[in-house]
Amino acid sequence: MRFMIIIKSTPEFEAETAPQSPDEKLMAAMADYHEELAKAGVLLDGSGLQPSRKGWRIHYAGQKRTVIDGPFTESKELIAGFTTIQVRSREEALEWSRRYPNPVGENASAVIEVRQLYELDDFEPGAQVERFRQIDALSQA
Repeated sequence: MRFMIIIKSTPEFEAETAPQSPDEKLMAAMADYHEELAKAGVLLDGSGLQPSRKGWRIHYAGQKRTVIDGPFTESKELIAGFTTIQVRSREEALEWSRRYPNPVGENASAVIEVRQLYELDDFEPGAQVERFRQIDALSQA
């Protein structure tokens, strides 16, 4: 089972105009946590995202696509980073996520969200599901 631990953004992060020197204590806590995940064999990926002003959204209206450049206003709805893990159960994912360091510092308010990823086995068998299995095999090679 794969889960994504989603780190919600903050107004301070979104307002950042230049890369900041990382807080050494926070970076150490994050490195320790991700090292534990890696040693346990459950870490798939983890990265921080740059502020939304460097991104864009694609809005769909039928066949029309419109590009909207960032920044985006509701920072509490934005994602600042993520960690993807693969574990045996929801309970194991919950245990790992409870150990996640506070992403903005020990005494600050923050939110992380955890969501399970779909697996191909969650879908009814079919030609397109099989096609995705083949794509997965290609990407693993």
